[in-house]
Amino acid sequence: MTALGIDGLRVGMWTAPEGTSGCTVLLPPDGSLGAVAVRGASPGTREAVALGPTGKMSLCHAVVLSGGSAYGLASADGVMRWCEEHGIGYPTRIAIVPIVGAAIVLDQGVATPAARPGPEAGYAACEAAVADDPAEGAVGAGRGTTVAKVAGLEHCWRGGQGIAVRRHGDLVVGALVVNNAVGEVRADDGTWLARARVGDDVERFPYTDRWFPPREAAAVPGGGPTTDGGGPTENTVIGCIVTNARLSKTDAVRVADLGHTGIARSVWPAHTQADGDALFCLATHEVEAAVDLVATLAADAVAEATRRGPLLAEGHSGLPGLADG
Repeated sequence: MTALGIDGLRVGMWTAPEGTSGCTVLLPPDGSLGAVAVRGASPGTREAVALGPTGKMSLCHAVVLSGGSAYGLASADGVMRWCEEHGIGYPTRIAIVPIVGAAIVLDQGVATPAARPGPEAGYAACEAAVADDPAEGAVGAGRGTTVAKVAGLEHCWRGGQGIAVRRHGDLVVGALVVNNAVGEVRADDGTWLARARVGDDVERFPYTDRWFPPREAAAVPGGGPTTDGGGPTENTVIGCIVTNARLSKTDAVRVADLGHTGIARSVWPAHTQADGDALFCLATHEVEAAVDLVATLAADAVAEATRRGPLLAEGHSGLPGLADG
């Protein structure tokens, strides 16, 4: 068994007892390189500077995708504790320091403190990690997500967590994406997969924000209110690209950045002021490959994974899912 087609990768999940939030953890094999690229204007991340284009750090020991907005970043503390207990981390003179990247979405779990993923949730997800593909739909970090909020939250659909894998010879590129987008979801051919549950003739955001009351607060991590007084809230697409390619830090940042092309293909509108879209890239250094090939496969995998989460999500907590029978 392999998770997302990558030898040595393990994926684990935790879902809140209330069933309105969760987190998903990716544990790559030892020595994996990590990078991140952020395109949304309202991100909530951890280690984004260190793993970004100007950061020194290239090793990455885990990636956490979580609900709970900024509260959910605490789940990475539990992942750090788990990694330390298992001798996983960056060696320093006085301690092993795990490098744990994280990104969050503002999901339904924010409303219920007990549902917000914290350190114990991150630790539990690590304990549950296996070398096999994770479940998809409204599970893990995708549990409390929603999509197609362009005509108001009352007309949206359940979002979710999706995966996809692309191969070319020995090269493998996989993606795990949590879709909590403000935008509607469309297929490769441009047809709609998840439209707001209003008539096609109804004007949608960003052409109008009449569906959304003015907000005074500044944007919150994971896609919250905006300072311009309008627009949708509770948004963001986050994910992780994984590959067995041998990449430099610069190459991995570019793969993560160009992977966002897949979000733009499958979500409209994408990368708005109220989104915190962020993609990590993990590379295990096994196969020589041109960065353009890796990035092209990554964009394809991200596009499919972004669609699969909502397509496979069943309804709950009063909102319908596209997978409802």
